[in-house]
Amino acid sequence: MVDFTLGFFSFLLETLLKRGFSFRTFETIVTNTKNNEIVLRHDVDSWKENSLDFAKMQHSMGIVGTYYFRILPQSFDQRIIKEIAGLGHEIGYHYEDVSLTAERQKTNVKRQKWENDEDYERYMTSIAIESFTENLEKLRKIVTIKTICMHGSPMSRWDSRLLWKYYDYHDFGIDREPYFDVNFDEVLYLTDTGRRWDGGAVSIRDKGFGIRNKGLGEEGYKEWKVKPIPGSLINMTSKSIDFQNKYKFKSTSEIILAAEKGELPNKIMMTFHPQRWTNKPVPWVRELVWQNVKNVGKYFLVKMRE
Repeated sequence: MVDFTLGFFSFLLETLLKRGFSFRTFETIVTNTKNNEIVLRHDVDSWKENSLDFAKMQHSMGIVGTYYFRILPQSFDQRIIKEIAGLGHEIGYHYEDVSLTAERQKTNVKRQKWENDEDYERYMTSIAIESFTENLEKLRKIVTIKTICMHGSPMSRWDSRLLWKYYDYHDFGIDREPYFDVNFDEVLYLTDTGRRWDGGAVSIRDKGFGIRNKGLGEEGYKEWKVKPIPGSLINMTSKSIDFQNKYKFKSTSEIILAAEKGELPNKIMMTFHPQRWTNKPVPWVRELVWQNVKNVGKYFLVKMRE
């Protein structure tokens, strides 16, 4: 069976169900229990029809997940959003307002100059929060939105999580953000970033904020409006780093094998990018080639920004 196909995805879900895992949306996750629980997070970056295929398959198996939609045309589609929500899945906002604002303002070239200038950060985020508010309302005209998740925008030097240094997403009726509100001391985080499950070396944003991408530390977030909890992806602790390092998988088959052996922890969050998963040969090969090209570029970007 070929990896990153819907057949392999179905096999993964069936295995997890057999191992007694229950599936929850991010909005309803409960981490302080001993039950086996998994949150399936889906970042709808492009090829939105693939996300609908994911949602239909999960629904047929009695599984729910959370789907984060960008506002850009390659992601945002009212019909698809309504249909996925109608299947019982959670919809959230995949925000990228700081990086998009920087692009619109033609300020990316000034990022290094202003990197430590708080006044300039305040200026940029004051524009970006207007965009965030407008886009959130656009989604809320379709479905209820209670959680959000940052879109990485790897080509931008701006991290959209910077919004929450100056603003509080709770003031906008948002309950949770995956990078801020989950303690990964005991929750395994798996992501198909880079079209592989060990893509940390080619991940720009799917990790912490600041030096070496492990977060700024408790003092570094002291002045932020939203303070990420210790152990969160944006504020990793030595305990959470050690816990994540205990589980290393390259392929989906390795995750399946670990599940069959009972070697997975009882709390997991899995992030999928549905555009990478398809049974159609031409799109499958195209995504494989394009992702490999991107991985090379992202690897050097990571090295340049360390």
